[in-house]
Amino acid sequence: MAEVRINGVAYEAEPGTILGDLLAGKGQAEGFQRQAVAMPCGGHGRCGKCRVIATGALSPLSEQERRLLSPEDMERGIRLACCTSAEGHCRVELISLGDGQIRTAGDMPDIALKPAFSAYGFVLDIGTTTLAARLYDTGGTLLAQGSGMNPQAGWGADVISRIEADLRGDGPGLTRAIRQALEALLKELSAKAGIAPEEIDGLAVTGNTVMLHLLTGTSTEPLSHAPFAAKRLFGETVTADQLTLSCIAPGTPVYLAPCAAAFIGADLITALLAGGLWDSGDTRLLADIGTNGEMALWHAGELYCCSTAAGPAFEGAGISMGMGGHPGAIDRVTVRDGKLRAHVIGDTAPAGVCGSGVVDAVACLLETGQMDETGYLEEEVAPICEPVTFTQNDIRMVQLAKSAIHAGIRTLLHTAELQSVRELLIAGGFGSYLDVENAAKIGLFPEEMLPCIRVIGNAALSGAAMLLLNTDYRKVCESHAKCAKIVELSSNPFFADEYMERMLF
Repeated sequence: MAEVRINGVAYEAEPGTILGDLLAGKGQAEGFQRQAVAMPCGGHGRCGKCRVIATGALSPLSEQERRLLSPEDMERGIRLACCTSAEGHCRVELISLGDGQIRTAGDMPDIALKPAFSAYGFVLDIGTTTLAARLYDTGGTLLAQGSGMNPQAGWGADVISRIEADLRGDGPGLTRAIRQALEALLKELSAKAGIAPEEIDGLAVTGNTVMLHLLTGTSTEPLSHAPFAAKRLFGETVTADQLTLSCIAPGTPVYLAPCAAAFIGADLITALLAGGLWDSGDTRLLADIGTNGEMALWHAGELYCCSTAAGPAFEGAGISMGMGGHPGAIDRVTVRDGKLRAHVIGDTAPAGVCGSGVVDAVACLLETGQMDETGYLEEEVAPICEPVTFTQNDIRMVQLAKSAIHAGIRTLLHTAELQSVRELLIAGGFGSYLDVENAAKIGLFPEEMLPCIRVIGNAALSGAAMLLLNTDYRKVCESHAKCAKIVELSSNPFFADEYMERMLF
């Protein structure tokens, strides 16, 4: 056996074990799920994101590492975890960036209290990329909140990668990773509030359909092929012991918010609740923009929903120098005197660019003429703020993502025979930091909707909190989820035409 020291803690592993597998909890190094490096490409050595500092008996540098790492990186001992195996005794240091700017706040209306707990209640939003949680008392007072990265990122950045990993037999590892992350957040928030975790006696959880399948250990196989019929649409209560949560009482009820379809998740339904979409007769549209773009239109008493695979570009993944909203990430880009000027989180040296910075950068490259309306860059690499650059492939990733969102919005309007809406709500962590004018400039959404936009933050988490604080909302959400009209985009000719047309900036 090889001894692998991860951040100073010794673990045993079979010689030849891939470091990325160890860090993702697929080997003996369990417990490192919440610290696992992200692998947006699913561990195929394409993205170069899973960097660690490793020394000792390791496999030789792979071709992918020589291509993605600079000579300075290699001199520092940086390796790609997905390409490096432990051949004998070795040491691994994780390059930690913290949790960054994960949005836990969101609009939430005043509500009557009818809590689903008698002491303390905990609510969680499981995003594909991030986790966000809150802790309440019976008076509806927010006692603590916290966030973290979804540890399942070690299996890939998007839901398709996670489904593929489940089909390969990694389902138990994916389930164990998210449950351990949930347990860690339960402990973290109870410590912040000065209570024991065992005092928490009610939970509500939201997330997309795939995330809830993986949390509950439900096979995602039906989600992998047509007709994409989910095995469970939730809107049900399980107990803590069914989720193997050991820090709270075994019988503690955990309400899993309802999904509308295979790719219309509970996170969209709870965001609609918090946004009050169906509370008035107005025609309103909500877009939750993230790795999965989910959109809903409320018109004439009908709820129309669609989902489109935007990809991880707006989460900072899938971009050559993309990263989450951590210190060192460029989150704002402007044009001054004809040149790009960047703001860096933490006022430190730039290391990469996060989602909001991606949108700003593309808008600014368009404004300065360094990129034309087709997305063609004047130079193969465009400098944003040394050493951070944008490549032609980065532009293409943004084009694919923004076209999918814009075309999805247009398709919902077309389906309901509408030209416009009274209000466009932008939900989700990415949307919270978005410069909406720049988003309109690059065509992320119809420019004519700019005056009616309202940004509502992490509405999915706020809506889940409403389900925790007043159980009457549960039937409301379950009813709307069941009656939603699902607009399938994959076979929709209008969407296909719009998707191609909206490629232009």
